[in-house]
Amino acid sequence: MRFALIGCGRISPNHIVAARNNGMQIAALCDLKEDHIQDKVLKFELGDEVKHYLDYKEMLDTEQPDLVAVATESGKHASIALDCIRAGCHVIIEKPIALSLKDADEIIQTAEDAHVKVCICHQNRFNKSVRKIREAIDKKRFGRLYYGTAHIRWARDYEYYHRASWRGTWEQDGGALMNQCIHDIDLLRWMMGDEILEVTGITDRLGHDYIEAEDLGMALIRFANGSYGMIEGTTDIYPGNLEETLCIFGEKGTVKAGGEAVNMIEEWRFSDYLDQPQEVIDECREAPPNIYGFGHSKLYQDMAEAIRDDRMPYVDGMAGKRALELVLGIYLSAATGEKVRFPLKECAAVQFKKRFDLE
Repeated sequence: MRFALIGCGRISPNHIVAARNNGMQIAALCDLKEDHIQDKVLKFELGDEVKHYLDYKEMLDTEQPDLVAVATESGKHASIALDCIRAGCHVIIEKPIALSLKDADEIIQTAEDAHVKVCICHQNRFNKSVRKIREAIDKKRFGRLYYGTAHIRWARDYEYYHRASWRGTWEQDGGALMNQCIHDIDLLRWMMGDEILEVTGITDRLGHDYIEAEDLGMALIRFANGSYGMIEGTTDIYPGNLEETLCIFGEKGTVKAGGEAVNMIEEWRFSDYLDQPQEVIDECREAPPNIYGFGHSKLYQDMAEAIRDDRMPYVDGMAGKRALELVLGIYLSAATGEKVRFPLKECAAVQFKKRFDLE
């Protein structure tokens, strides 16, 4: 399978390693800056057979890859992904799928019309801890679901935002909820039944007066199945990342997944006693080198199998849209001071551009 990567920034090493781990031929790398490409070629010893492109459209025309990963700034995900789809390529899109529901819908529909696969890079769904919780959900071990919580307590400093001018902007990124917290937001919605009735949210910018968007977001969610959800997400934690935690509370079960990126089980209690809690805790403990975890390679493996078997990827376009919709719903509630009913019709990050005026 011929693979190409568009965007050679912070997350690109995970995509290169994942493609290589799955035996893909890395045909081309594309970035607006040649030095970014050169850095990855040297770091991963990719060799001269990997072509360099500054123009992704030229790359698509010349290389005609089977699979393309889009790892650019978030605001360009939709337009680039649509060009890849129309060129007949299967696509892996870094989170979020897009910054507007309209663009997300267009990606999903265009891919369906073109008979190509679209996968959204919510790689934490492949964590051992997350897979174990999902298995318990599917087997209905919790009984009635009561509520779930997602806590993302991370830190991002001036240097992080200064290194890429698009970060923290409404047109190209969004704030903490859209960028850093969307993985756990995705997991919470997925675990609690997906269908949402309403959301109440607040957002603020407390410690980053040099960005446009929020660095703190909180929300209460009412799900269609009668359960509830709570979200707390921030990039204000001193002095560095603290945790990303997912808790599920039900009639017959209590689970807590924690660690820096939901990469371990911390509590595992079920009334059916089908397994030993300590064994589950030991089995599901992962120690990744960074917050991105080990999920990219498994996500790439699933995508390759989806293409081969002509099935939907485990994390498809609709999954990406649901995570985006929840973040946008929180933004809308915070901006209006009102509950927001779901499903949302149309909403985009850019409409909150004046939410916090830069001083």
